[in-house]
Amino acid sequence: MICDLDTCIDRRCTESSKWRHYGPDVLPMWVADMDFPSPEPVVRALRERVEHGIYGYGIEPVELREVLVERLQQLYGWQVSPEAFVFLPGVVIGLNLACHALATPGEGVLVQTPVYPPILRAHTHAGLTGDEMELTREPDGRYTVDWEAFERAITPRTRLFALCNPHNPVGRVFERGELERMAAIGLRHDLFICSDEIHCDLLFPGHPHRPIASLSAEVEARTVTLMAPSKSYNIAGLHCAFAVIPNPELRARYTAARRGLVGSPSILAYAAALAAYRDGEPWLTEVLRYLEANRDLLRQYAAEHLPGIGVGPVEGTYLAWLDCRGAGLAESPHAFFLRQARVAVNDGLDFGRGGEGFVRLNFGCPRSQLLDALQRMAAALAGLK
Repeated sequence: MICDLDTCIDRRCTESSKWRHYGPDVLPMWVADMDFPSPEPVVRALRERVEHGIYGYGIEPVELREVLVERLQQLYGWQVSPEAFVFLPGVVIGLNLACHALATPGEGVLVQTPVYPPILRAHTHAGLTGDEMELTREPDGRYTVDWEAFERAITPRTRLFALCNPHNPVGRVFERGELERMAAIGLRHDLFICSDEIHCDLLFPGHPHRPIASLSAEVEARTVTLMAPSKSYNIAGLHCAFAVIPNPELRARYTAARRGLVGSPSILAYAAALAAYRDGEPWLTEVLRYLEANRDLLRQYAAEHLPGIGVGPVEGTYLAWLDCRGAGLAESPHAFFLRQARVAVNDGLDFGRGGEGFVRLNFGCPRSQLLDALQRMAAALAGLK
């Protein structure tokens, strides 16, 4: 075993936003960071860098660019140059930077709801307008794209399509054909694409990821792809991400927008990222197996013990999108489970249209913790009878 994933590590004694936001009797199953220790190579790299004793201004390791070039080639057959990477403190920063760089005030950003709240709100920080299309929830809980609605949502002012893939919160890993159709519509309407692919390593069997920019040179030339080791290797608090922008003109436009506003990752963040990508694969493989078992347990438990709660297929991420509309709750499911079960989940309303009556639950945790949360939720629902 690369890591003990069953042990519950006390995080309340740290500055964890996940564990300190609510009271000590609340089980936090909300914000997207896992309750697993990071890979040992990452811990070792951080320890060695700290023990050096000098923490001055830094630059990204040359080896990190080389590792990322090789990674994109091996995983996706996507060949990019080392210069294509723009390092950032976070994917959300990268998304907001794209709004400033690729559109002007009054122009629009297209998003697919329900979607991660920072994606939903990013246009407001750049004086842009929001153009929304709602994903379609099928009877089995799987979400699909209504292509007529997708194209109708694009207006003459729309300049940027903000894609989330794998999708947070609905758990879709869009298939190649879906991505090709999104890209074709975007090109036809002269849109730029900013693709949040932060969960690209968190995939379940049968659902491979493909960066939309890797579809063709034409799509690549108009796309900013955002990735990070933060979710995959549980190092979000270190703040390291990167944009992949092979088009030199687009990259220049993007980097010009960051001047004076956006800094770079810290020397510790760079050390952790390099160790994660270079040496963390065995840990990630083990974690994915564990997450798959957690996902399956969650769906089975919900079917048997959570009446009125539907859990759709989760193809990627460690986030489940729970449909609580059939549970007969007199208040929002977020408020109900917090008050009655002392379980904190994300309120679906925060994810925009299509989120009412839903909650998002993070199952990236020891199995005993997941079972504790589910049992609390079942007891709260039983109390409605």
